[in-house]
Amino acid sequence: MKKLLAVVTFLCLMNNVFSQSASKDQKIKELMEVTGSGKLGAQISHQLMSSFQTQFPEVPAEFWEKAKAQVKPEEIINLSIPIYAKYYTEEEIVELLKFYKTPIGQKVIQVTPQLMTESMEAGRSWGKKLAENIIQELKEKGYTRE
Repeated sequence: MKKLLAVVTFLCLMNNVFSQSASKDQKIKELMEVTGSGKLGAQISHQLMSSFQTQFPEVPAEFWEKAKAQVKPEEIINLSIPIYAKYYTEEEIVELLKFYKTPIGQKVIQVTPQLMTESMEAGRSWGKKLAENIIQELKEKGYTRE
């Protein structure tokens, strides 16, 4: 009887853990849909394919269409779920969902790609200018062979 009770208790606990996990996974999927994260991975994959297509113009278009068809956003989402789950609790995911569904959250989603692009360009320019200044100073102090 004790063994039966232990098995039933164990099964109930496992069911509860699985239910919580499935619930969290669903919320993560929703978060990724709301933020467009899953689609972003597919877009990047398609851009990569277009780049390959440009590099290999002799390859027939049918090949590239088949290659593009292999990109499934749901696969990218499923690969990302454990990563999100590692860093966010279910409660945090709920809060993120609330935020991203607000007007300011939607604006964050909308402008983030441009912010990232412009920030990367600004960083690149800054780094180039810094490198030029360092090289100039090295030359002035005689640390270079030029």
